[in-house]
Amino acid sequence: MSEWTRRAFMATAMSYRRLWGANERIGIGILGCGGRGQYLLQLFAAEPGVEIRMVCDVYAPRRLQARQLAGASCEEVADYRKVLERRDIDAVVIATPDHWHVRMTLDAIAADKDVYVEKPVSHDIAEGEALRREAAQSQRVIQAGYQQRSWPHFLRAREAIASGILGQVSLALTSWYQNYLKAQPPRVELDVTQLDWQQWLGPAPAQPFDPLKYAQWRWFWDFGGGHLTDLFSHWCDTLHWLLDLEFPTRAQAAGAQCVARYVECPDTINASWEYAGLLVVYNGTMHCRLEGGNIVLRGERAMMRLNRDGFAIYPEGVLPAENTSLPQPLLEERSSGDGTVAHIRNFLECIRSRKQPNSRVEDAVRAAHVAHLGNLAYRLGRPVEWGGTR
Repeated sequence: MSEWTRRAFMATAMSYRRLWGANERIGIGILGCGGRGQYLLQLFAAEPGVEIRMVCDVYAPRRLQARQLAGASCEEVADYRKVLERRDIDAVVIATPDHWHVRMTLDAIAADKDVYVEKPVSHDIAEGEALRREAAQSQRVIQAGYQQRSWPHFLRAREAIASGILGQVSLALTSWYQNYLKAQPPRVELDVTQLDWQQWLGPAPAQPFDPLKYAQWRWFWDFGGGHLTDLFSHWCDTLHWLLDLEFPTRAQAAGAQCVARYVECPDTINASWEYAGLLVVYNGTMHCRLEGGNIVLRGERAMMRLNRDGFAIYPEGVLPAENTSLPQPLLEERSSGDGTVAHIRNFLECIRSRKQPNSRVEDAVRAAHVAHLGNLAYRLGRPVEWGGTR
């Protein structure tokens, strides 16, 4: 990796601008072929006018699985730079561990590829700023994986909020409960001879192979950021978009390894961020996934419950309905399916039109920054104040 730099690649990559024909196929490369990468591969492949031409992963069995999903004409490689060298690859989908997101996105920009990059778009604040600056100067379409911005019922929830139905919102309670981390570390089924560990580490600090870090990378600081970057960042971006928020001035967090003592990030956490006139709170644990992920907005006129299944708005000052603790909703809607499909379609439309996608880099970096501030407050053991506007 050290001999190859983005500057060198930029010098050799052929720069081009395309005018898309009505029937021209978009060539896609998949970088990262784990569970999320394979899911995105199938969604992209299902769209008309799209061809999955290359798949990349440092673990050979995953490459093979992805190529089988993509079809016989798809090529598999271990080095993502080979994907970027292909002139018939128009866009890449980045579904790697977090510590690779910025490096791969910057290299894709330099290679004149459009990018769909999973959240969080950055692994720390400094590299997020570098990505924001580079993306602003490029002509590439970059869609972050905050699919709520394309999800139909989230769009209508935003319209309802803009109408003033909630009044001024003073408290946003967010949560995400899962249970896949257990008290005992999992047995990792892995053929180490088929894994390029050094390539997997990439920009992370050098360290010996650890199957737990490979399998549960979201919960180790060198590669992920636990609850706040993996889960809360979705709700953070959603709140910024719903309420037109800028940036918090203060963050604080408390957490612990209450479930899985073999990971580094807290599996149970309570964090809060102070915005102008608004307090945002996040609660998460790895015990009991009942209720899953939710946003509750408390306004002066009404309360909104919002999640990936739908939303409901309940009026203030009205007696509860019979046998419930809440009144009849003023407005409610159920989800019609996974918003990732609409998000992918928005990205593909923008590749052809060269318009800005729904989840822009600038917005995605802001959401990641807020999550990083929460983790910083947790790791320092004290509140963190922020005077910036980004």
